Amino acid sequence: MDRLFARSELADLIEKVERGVRLDFDEGVRLMKSKDILALGCMANLVRERKNADTTYFIVNRHINHTNVCVNLCKFCAYGVREGDPEAFTLSLEEIESAARKAAAENVSEVHVVGGLNPALPFDYYLEILRRIKRILPDVCLQAFTAVEVDYFTQITGLSVAQVLRELMQAGLDSLPGGGAEVFSPRVRALICEKKISGERWLEIQAEAHRLGMRTNATMLYGHVENAEERIDHLLQLRKLQDQTHGFLTFIPLPFYPKNTQLEGNMGVGSTTGFEDLRMLAAARIFLDNFDHIKSFWIMLGPKLAQVSLSFGVDDLDGTVVEERIIHAAGAETGQVMAKETLIRLIQKAGRTPVERDTLYRVRKSYELKEKP
Repeated sequence: MDRLFARSELADLIEKVERGVRLDFDEGVRLMKSKDILALGCMANLVRERKNADTTYFIVNRHINHTNVCVNLCKFCAYGVREGDPEAFTLSLEEIESAARKAAAENVSEVHVVGGLNPALPFDYYLEILRRIKRILPDVCLQAFTAVEVDYFTQITGLSVAQVLRELMQAGLDSLPGGGAEVFSPRVRALICEKKISGERWLEIQAEAHRLGMRTNATMLYGHVENAEERIDHLLQLRKLQDQTHGFLTFIPLPFYPKNTQLEGNMGVGSTTGFEDLRMLAAARIFLDNFDHIKSFWIMLGPKLAQVSLSFGVDDLDGTVVEERIIHAAGAETGQVMAKETLIRLIQKAGRTPVERDTLYRVRKSYELKEKP
């Protein structure tokens, strides 16, 4: 790699990555601003293959978005609506049971449940969601309720974060998803989600989950009003918490979709480009040296760019998904489901070995590479 990139603006960082030296904040900003996408890709791929060789993970999962009624109504969100809005919906517990039965027929290993902060719903509704899904799917991993939702549960119950999490775990919760992190910068949050919990509160809730033995995910929503420094500060705070708890499973960068949001056409906000998406994934893989996995969410990037990302630090393409509503409300044009066989083919054609996992990255089945890409 030394000869190939000797003239790169990132030559000194390449040398550090080759030696396994942790990069600091300023060096992370250089990654995030660099136009040398091939150097970024080579560094990220080196880190990826050190950690996971050519293995690429996927999961057979199903999403359930139980309500779109939300008191926050963040400017970047096209999904949430006010109570009483003509497009408002809340799934009944019977409808959630029906979705769980469909998931059982699909042999899923994970059910992913997130939704809005609906003031009409009591805490027991959320507990009952977990109990009913677990009754139908006792062996499934339930990844449900973002840190934002957990904070909301503390508000409507008067319980502490630890007490809320314990009750959720007793009802069947296995893992917290990474949503609600957005960008931790107070400046950014004041512009795009002023009612949402702070970045510090998000990290506090994740840390409590880790203390209780739960493994969780981390995300960042990028491509709106944040700058390179704020992106790296976000990654740095995640890296610091991971040093302390080792509780995060994976990091998932989420590109912002402006359509139908309050940010559409404002503040110069538009959709991210493929270059920006690959740079974000690569920089995250290089900077987050204590995270085992970087996930490319194909439903946001599109299957083809997600496939290319497997050479830019990514070792996880998420899963079959089924019925995702939140991103599609903001204009995502991808499908809402991908067949397991299609995921396997995408991974194999990229020269990687597909491995079906569960939420905790326990291997369910490995599919050997049968042909050269």
